[in-house]
Amino acid sequence: MQYEIKELPEVRIAYLRYKGPFGAAIGEFWKEVFTPWQQAYGLTGKVTYGVAQDDPNTTPASECRYDACVEVPAGSPVQPPAKEGSIPAGRYAVAAFKGSGDQVPAAWDAFFRQVHADGQAAPGLCFERYPADYVMAPATGVFESELCIPVK
Repeated sequence: MQYEIKELPEVRIAYLRYKGPFGAAIGEFWKEVFTPWQQAYGLTGKVTYGVAQDDPNTTPASECRYDACVEVPAGSPVQPPAKEGSIPAGRYAVAAFKGSGDQVPAAWDAFFRQVHADGQAAPGLCFERYPADYVMAPATGVFESELCIPVK
């Protein structure tokens, strides 16, 4: 899998947390919970992020945490049930992804293997970054995003 090394700035976010098995349920969480919340608070048209807080290979499925996030400007209040957080600044391996939700786990697996094989991996949060003009093709479920892994 091809990737670029990029310096990314710190980003202030508001997020809602999903807890449970990764996979199709996360897509449903975005559709049924996060997107309606985002629309209700006027936070559409902004860069969004998906942050897996746990490694599903080492954490029981029922305990896996995933945060659906949206960028918010400094000083903007974050209303419950959302929580405030940040995506840390740093060096990241960034790979383009284009596909459907069911293809995301295999893409992450290939990306992790490549970054580790290249000796680049560093501890920290891994995340998906979705552009402000994010769209999903209704007929196919295909969308574009970036996968980001911290590197040395």
